[in-house]
Amino acid sequence: MSFEYVREVPPPKDILAAMPLPLDLSVVKRKRDQEIKEVFTRESKKFVLIIGPCSAHDEDAVCDYIGRLAKVQEDVKDKIIIIPRIYTNKPRTTGIGYKGMAHQPNLSEEPNIVEGIKAIRKMHLRALKESRLPAADEMLYPGNYPYLEDVLSYVAVGARSVENQGHRLTCSGLDVPVGMKNPTSGDIDVTLNSIQAAQAPHVFSYNRWEVKTLGNPLAHAVLRGAVDPHGVTVPNYHYEDLIFFAETYKKRGLANATIIVDTNHANSNKKYAEQPRIAMEVMQSRRHSPLLKDMVRGFMIESFIEEGSQKVTENVYGKSITDPCLGWKDSEKLIRDLAGMV
Repeated sequence: MSFEYVREVPPPKDILAAMPLPLDLSVVKRKRDQEIKEVFTRESKKFVLIIGPCSAHDEDAVCDYIGRLAKVQEDVKDKIIIIPRIYTNKPRTTGIGYKGMAHQPNLSEEPNIVEGIKAIRKMHLRALKESRLPAADEMLYPGNYPYLEDVLSYVAVGARSVENQGHRLTCSGLDVPVGMKNPTSGDIDVTLNSIQAAQAPHVFSYNRWEVKTLGNPLAHAVLRGAVDPHGVTVPNYHYEDLIFFAETYKKRGLANATIIVDTNHANSNKKYAEQPRIAMEVMQSRRHSPLLKDMVRGFMIESFIEEGSQKVTENVYGKSITDPCLGWKDSEKLIRDLAGMV
């Protein structure tokens, strides 16, 4: 074998014992979890916004940004539930490049998984303490979920992970909403199969244990656009796309059939400034169709303090080092505009 065993990663119970979630924040999270769940179960008419940077590489900037979200949340609380994106793992198509804070907590140093796990938990705890808004993170490595399970109110499974059985089965044991993105091919059956798998009970091997799960009825679809065999992006947020997907989704008979629209990635062709226009178009589609009004329940939006993106070496505060993001001014306006349309 060519593996070099660098350092042993502590088990989740050790990390959680050393960095516990305070009781008052646990209460905040439970209350927020219930509010979010009610959107998916149709007990609430509020709209969900999973919003934040493509990847969270700077704790201070992330917490600054989420503090701004918290102030806007207070103003729109009757219409919108904001779930900050604190994405600490970054999928890479080729496996090359920055893989997220969980992998490399210090950009000027070599990767360190142990310190990375500690760093992402510290950031999530700080953000929750300062904003009172439990966050979302992406499940790139299913075995890492227990390190954050007590602080996350939403989990996303990316386009390159959604076909993986380990991700699907792990999601069947979560008790928070899990957004299953369509694969990069845009295949509808893959998306719906992943939701069906996550909603079913399973017995499988997880972190060296045989485990049993009850199934997660809050697993749902996230539409993020696709890429055709020629490398051309194909959006799936237009009215006809949403209607076709919603009707197909309904026929499956899955619990709490819900669609979240990702306004960036292949839907915008990574043209971040198009996100408000895309969101407004989807909101108009909801007004035109009772089916879409019922099923389209939120957006994923890539947003940070400064618009666009930068190279790792540029060190601009509050600017993405991965996918380009909407800036704060436009993000705040978008949130307020959406609140007026819900």
